[in-house]
Amino acid sequence: MAVLVTGVAGFIGYHVAEALLARGERVVGIDNLNAYYDVRLKQARLGRLEGKGGFSFYRVDIADRGAVSAVTGAHPEIGGIVHLAAQAGVRYSMEDPWSYVASNLMGHVVMLEAARHMPGCRHLVYASSSSVYGANRALPFAETDRVDTPLSLYAATKRADELMSHAYSHLYGIAQTGLRFFTVYGPWGRPDMAYFSFARAILRGEPITVYDDGTLRRDFTYIDDIVAGILGCLDRPPADARVPRLLNIGNSRSEAVNDLIGLLEESLGRRAIRRVESRPLADVQETFAAVDAIGALTGFLPKTALSQGVPRFAEWFLGWVAQEK
Repeated sequence: MAVLVTGVAGFIGYHVAEALLARGERVVGIDNLNAYYDVRLKQARLGRLEGKGGFSFYRVDIADRGAVSAVTGAHPEIGGIVHLAAQAGVRYSMEDPWSYVASNLMGHVVMLEAARHMPGCRHLVYASSSSVYGANRALPFAETDRVDTPLSLYAATKRADELMSHAYSHLYGIAQTGLRFFTVYGPWGRPDMAYFSFARAILRGEPITVYDDGTLRRDFTYIDDIVAGILGCLDRPPADARVPRLLNIGNSRSEAVNDLIGLLEESLGRRAIRRVESRPLADVQETFAAVDAIGALTGFLPKTALSQGVPRFAEWFLGWVAQEK
């Protein structure tokens, strides 16, 4: 089977493509290589994929329906889609809302229409976000919780994607699984994420901005565990294509940002210089995933503790920084 992976030069997309290729699948990857963060990192990820057999790449914006249609039309062998491309970032959605509307709303509809017109596509797995839980206070977050209090435009677009997917499954029988990701981290990660920006600042001897004195808590989920969950879901389409699934995918542990900083300091051999500020309005106090549903479906069981994952990231990061110079 060939799998279409959108956002293939992105953090999660790159790792998913590697895993699919390693198990013998063919991967059709698309990405627009936008400049939201350092394009050199995206190009380096892509370079590691382009030498592998079974991989083909198209520089395409998912909001460009003609270009996406041309790619899918050229690959009738595509049997599954892992749709990860989106405009990421909670706070940036307050600076450039238009890019979120284009990528996360229009782009999602384009992918839904693509799946609708691909007779061989048996399953569309797409990225949602823990951000949809917004101001919810009951922990851990469960898929049955209400999600009508988003705290950012980014969160609102991800919830809108879930609703559009529901409509398309109901109307056209498109088998779909939406995955609500919880703070994914690891090697080849995103520079706009806290753990990455903290590491860079610590190495440079620059201050890091710590919100609410580091007491915010996140469900930090290592990339290898995320990939295992994605592939497990991809392999198990809903029995009834008109009833879409929504699943949390996280480490199912809530840990303080202070713990993350301490592990980075230990792994990098340097102390952080802290600048404490109040939490932005778009940020939530805590995230914590209930993962019973994805566990029951796929056997998903996160294996990587933060104390294991951060040193692995730091080892990769030191190599990447040395390469950048």
